[in-house]
Amino acid sequence: MPARPVRAVAFDFNGTLSDDEPVLLSVYQELFAERGRPLTAETYFATLAGNTEEFIIATWLDVDGDELAVLMERRIEGYLERCRDGSTISAAARQAVSDVAARVPVTVVSGAFRREIAPVLAGAGIDRHVSFLVTADDVERGKPDPECYLLAASQLGISPAELVAFEDTEAGVASAKGAGAYCVAVVGTHTPERLAAADELVDALGPAVVARLLR
Repeated sequence: MPARPVRAVAFDFNGTLSDDEPVLLSVYQELFAERGRPLTAETYFATLAGNTEEFIIATWLDVDGDELAVLMERRIEGYLERCRDGSTISAAARQAVSDVAARVPVTVVSGAFRREIAPVLAGAGIDRHVSFLVTADDVERGKPDPECYLLAASQLGISPAELVAFEDTEAGVASAKGAGAYCVAVVGTHTPERLAAADELVDALGPAVVARLLR
């Protein structure tokens, strides 16, 4: 349990709040196959999942500049075609966000861009519960750097130690812990062994988990 009272909760987006890592994989696979660089699920989850899309595309395809920008835009468009309706955010996750928002502020802290997160939150009907987003638009250094969580705590006017962060990847856990937040890792995208640096592990995000943390 957190050592200090919880004054806010931050949710990572892809793979944590939104159960969409398989969707992201499919978009990357289509994009990379077109470029003659097929990507397997094993490689994606072992080496790429959890990093920023800029890092993933640039690393896998060895591109930069305008070419990278075009490919990133195509990746976002492909993602929104599949997820804009909010269906990747489960009923349990929606209830968890609503329950938290009734007690303390909620923020989403993600390596994705605002223009791909906001429509999904709206589609799921939970955008009204989220105080603000910290996205790739807002930071210079993405996860695993702690910049995004330090920024979230600053905007909330609290110490990072008073923030609970939900994450699903090694990079996300490293980011949250590096900032000093209490980190709950949701097992699924990565194995428990890879998430061992988190303060605790849970099998799924839902009302019972957040109720225990906020009591």
